[in-house]
Amino acid sequence: MPERTFTLAEAQGLLQTLESLLRSAIQNKKLIEEVDRLFEETAYRVLMNGGMLLDSKHLARRKAEREHAIQRARDAVAEIDAIGVQVKDLDIGLLDFPCEVEGEIILLCWKMGEAKITHWHNTSEGFASRKPIDERIERAGKRET
Repeated sequence: MPERTFTLAEAQGLLQTLESLLRSAIQNKKLIEEVDRLFEETAYRVLMNGGMLLDSKHLARRKAEREHAIQRARDAVAEIDAIGVQVKDLDIGLLDFPCEVEGEIILLCWKMGEAKITHWHNTSEGFASRKPIDERIERAGKRET
């Protein structure tokens, strides 16, 4: 069982903060991948040319950028995790929010670019099994009046 569960309203209320953290993680992941490609291409050119002069200052600067980006991405993901939200896919910006509905834990599912949380899936399922939010999920966690 997750440490924290969210009502739909609580999860919706966190989206702006989480989207900012998620964007940071994604941007830093892209920078890491860009620097990795640069080093792979450089290594290939060195191999194919049998050696060559390199701009070591530029490569060292890019390596340092990569290391900082790794830490920033880790920090953003850790902050999301500390809130109790699960990062499922950084490439598409996918988050899951544990939610208790009628004694069962489900996952409210949100993808970056969506205006609000409109789908959910069981804990044994993934993005491809998303279902629209229904009344019992909307009622979950609300007090009876």
